[in-house]
Formats: sequence, structure tokens, C-alpha cells
Amino acid sequence: MYVVLVYDVSKEDNGAKRWSKIFKICKKYLTHIQNSVFEGEISKVQLANLQQELKKYIDQELDSVIIFKSRQEKWLDKEFLGKKEDLTSFIL
Repeated sequence: MYVVLVYDVSKEDNGAKRWSKIFKICKKYLTHIQNSVFEGEISKVQLANLQQELKKYIDQELDSVIIFKSRQEKWLDKEFLGKKEDLTSFIL
């Protein structure tokens, strides 16, 4: 499946440390696109592992993670406004 993951980590309660951990976990599974945005092909098992790892660091009261899922990238329509940096263009 193809996913786009977006997260927002609060600066409160040691937020910089949580942000760093969350960023590193996402980078293990997906391609970093822009600030707190990642995307890429991922299996259901890998997605479950990613979610499990993220749950350890997300503060349920302060932070949020949104995962958009699609069967394949070709079913996802991308539109760019402004500077276009499609870091996933190398993916076949």
C-alpha cells in the first residue's frame, strides 16, 4: 500500500525529544518529503510496526499523526503549489 504520513508534535513536555524520535522512526519506513511529512510504499506488517513504534513516543494529549492510505501511488493524485520537490519520483 502507499501511505502519506503527517505529524504534528507539540513543543510542550519535552516535545523536541519526541519529535526527534518520531522523525527517526518515520524515516526507517518512509521517504521524508517535507518538514513533518513522509510518504512511500509500505506493507501492512511494516505499517503495523511503524504504528507500534510511534505509539511509544506520541503524547496522546499533545501530538497527532495522520496516515492517509491508498492501494498504490498511482491512485493518489499529487498537486504541487510553489516549489516542487518530489523526492519520491525515483520510486517505480
